[in-house]
Amino acid sequence: MAEDSSLEYNFENHWNTAYQKTPVDKLGWYEKESTPSLELIALCNLPKNAQIFNAGAGASVLIEQLLSEGYSNLVVNDISSSALIELKNNVQKYKNSKIQFIVDDLTNPSELVKLKNIDLWHDRAVLHFFTTEKQQKTYFDLIRKTLKPNGFVILAEFNLEGAKKCSGLDVFNYNEAMLQEQLGDNFKLVKSFNYTYTQPSGGLREYVYTLFQRTEKE
Repeated sequence: MAEDSSLEYNFENHWNTAYQKTPVDKLGWYEKESTPSLELIALCNLPKNAQIFNAGAGASVLIEQLLSEGYSNLVVNDISSSALIELKNNVQKYKNSKIQFIVDDLTNPSELVKLKNIDLWHDRAVLHFFTTEKQQKTYFDLIRKTLKPNGFVILAEFNLEGAKKCSGLDVFNYNEAMLQEQLGDNFKLVKSFNYTYTQPSGGLREYVYTLFQRTEKE
């Protein structure tokens, strides 16, 4: 694990540049269909008005797919304002849905700490960019602060056999046991599986997908 440093990397500039320079469907993490995430979300059996939080959503097609399935209460976060502008443009036709767009840093949150009663926290390919203990602690503390009792967490990150760098950045690889340890004993693993993702360029990336449920009572 990388040592904490007083000189934190500027993720905001990095990701804004990525979305400004490259068409969304050419980015190395772009999915035409968010099938693995949708399969895990279906297992949660949530009502359509459940509050679903997407951490580091970028311009993910998952948001439009959830809206098309009738989910109507989405909270969408990214550190890149450029990414969220792109996403807003893609979902304009869903006029009757409640979508909050929050530009904030998951490792140094100011707006996200105001959230509460999240039914589902979803993260695909975000957590693995947080390589210091400080960043990771802040991230998991935020999950515990905002997720309601019996709420669900989907974490899909590079697995132990996966890439060690992405988008020019170092990453921290996981398996389900490591994610369980970070979440703590008040979360139970519902399902996990390894998944090989094919990039737009044809490259392969190895992920671990996990679904946890919070178990402690209010």
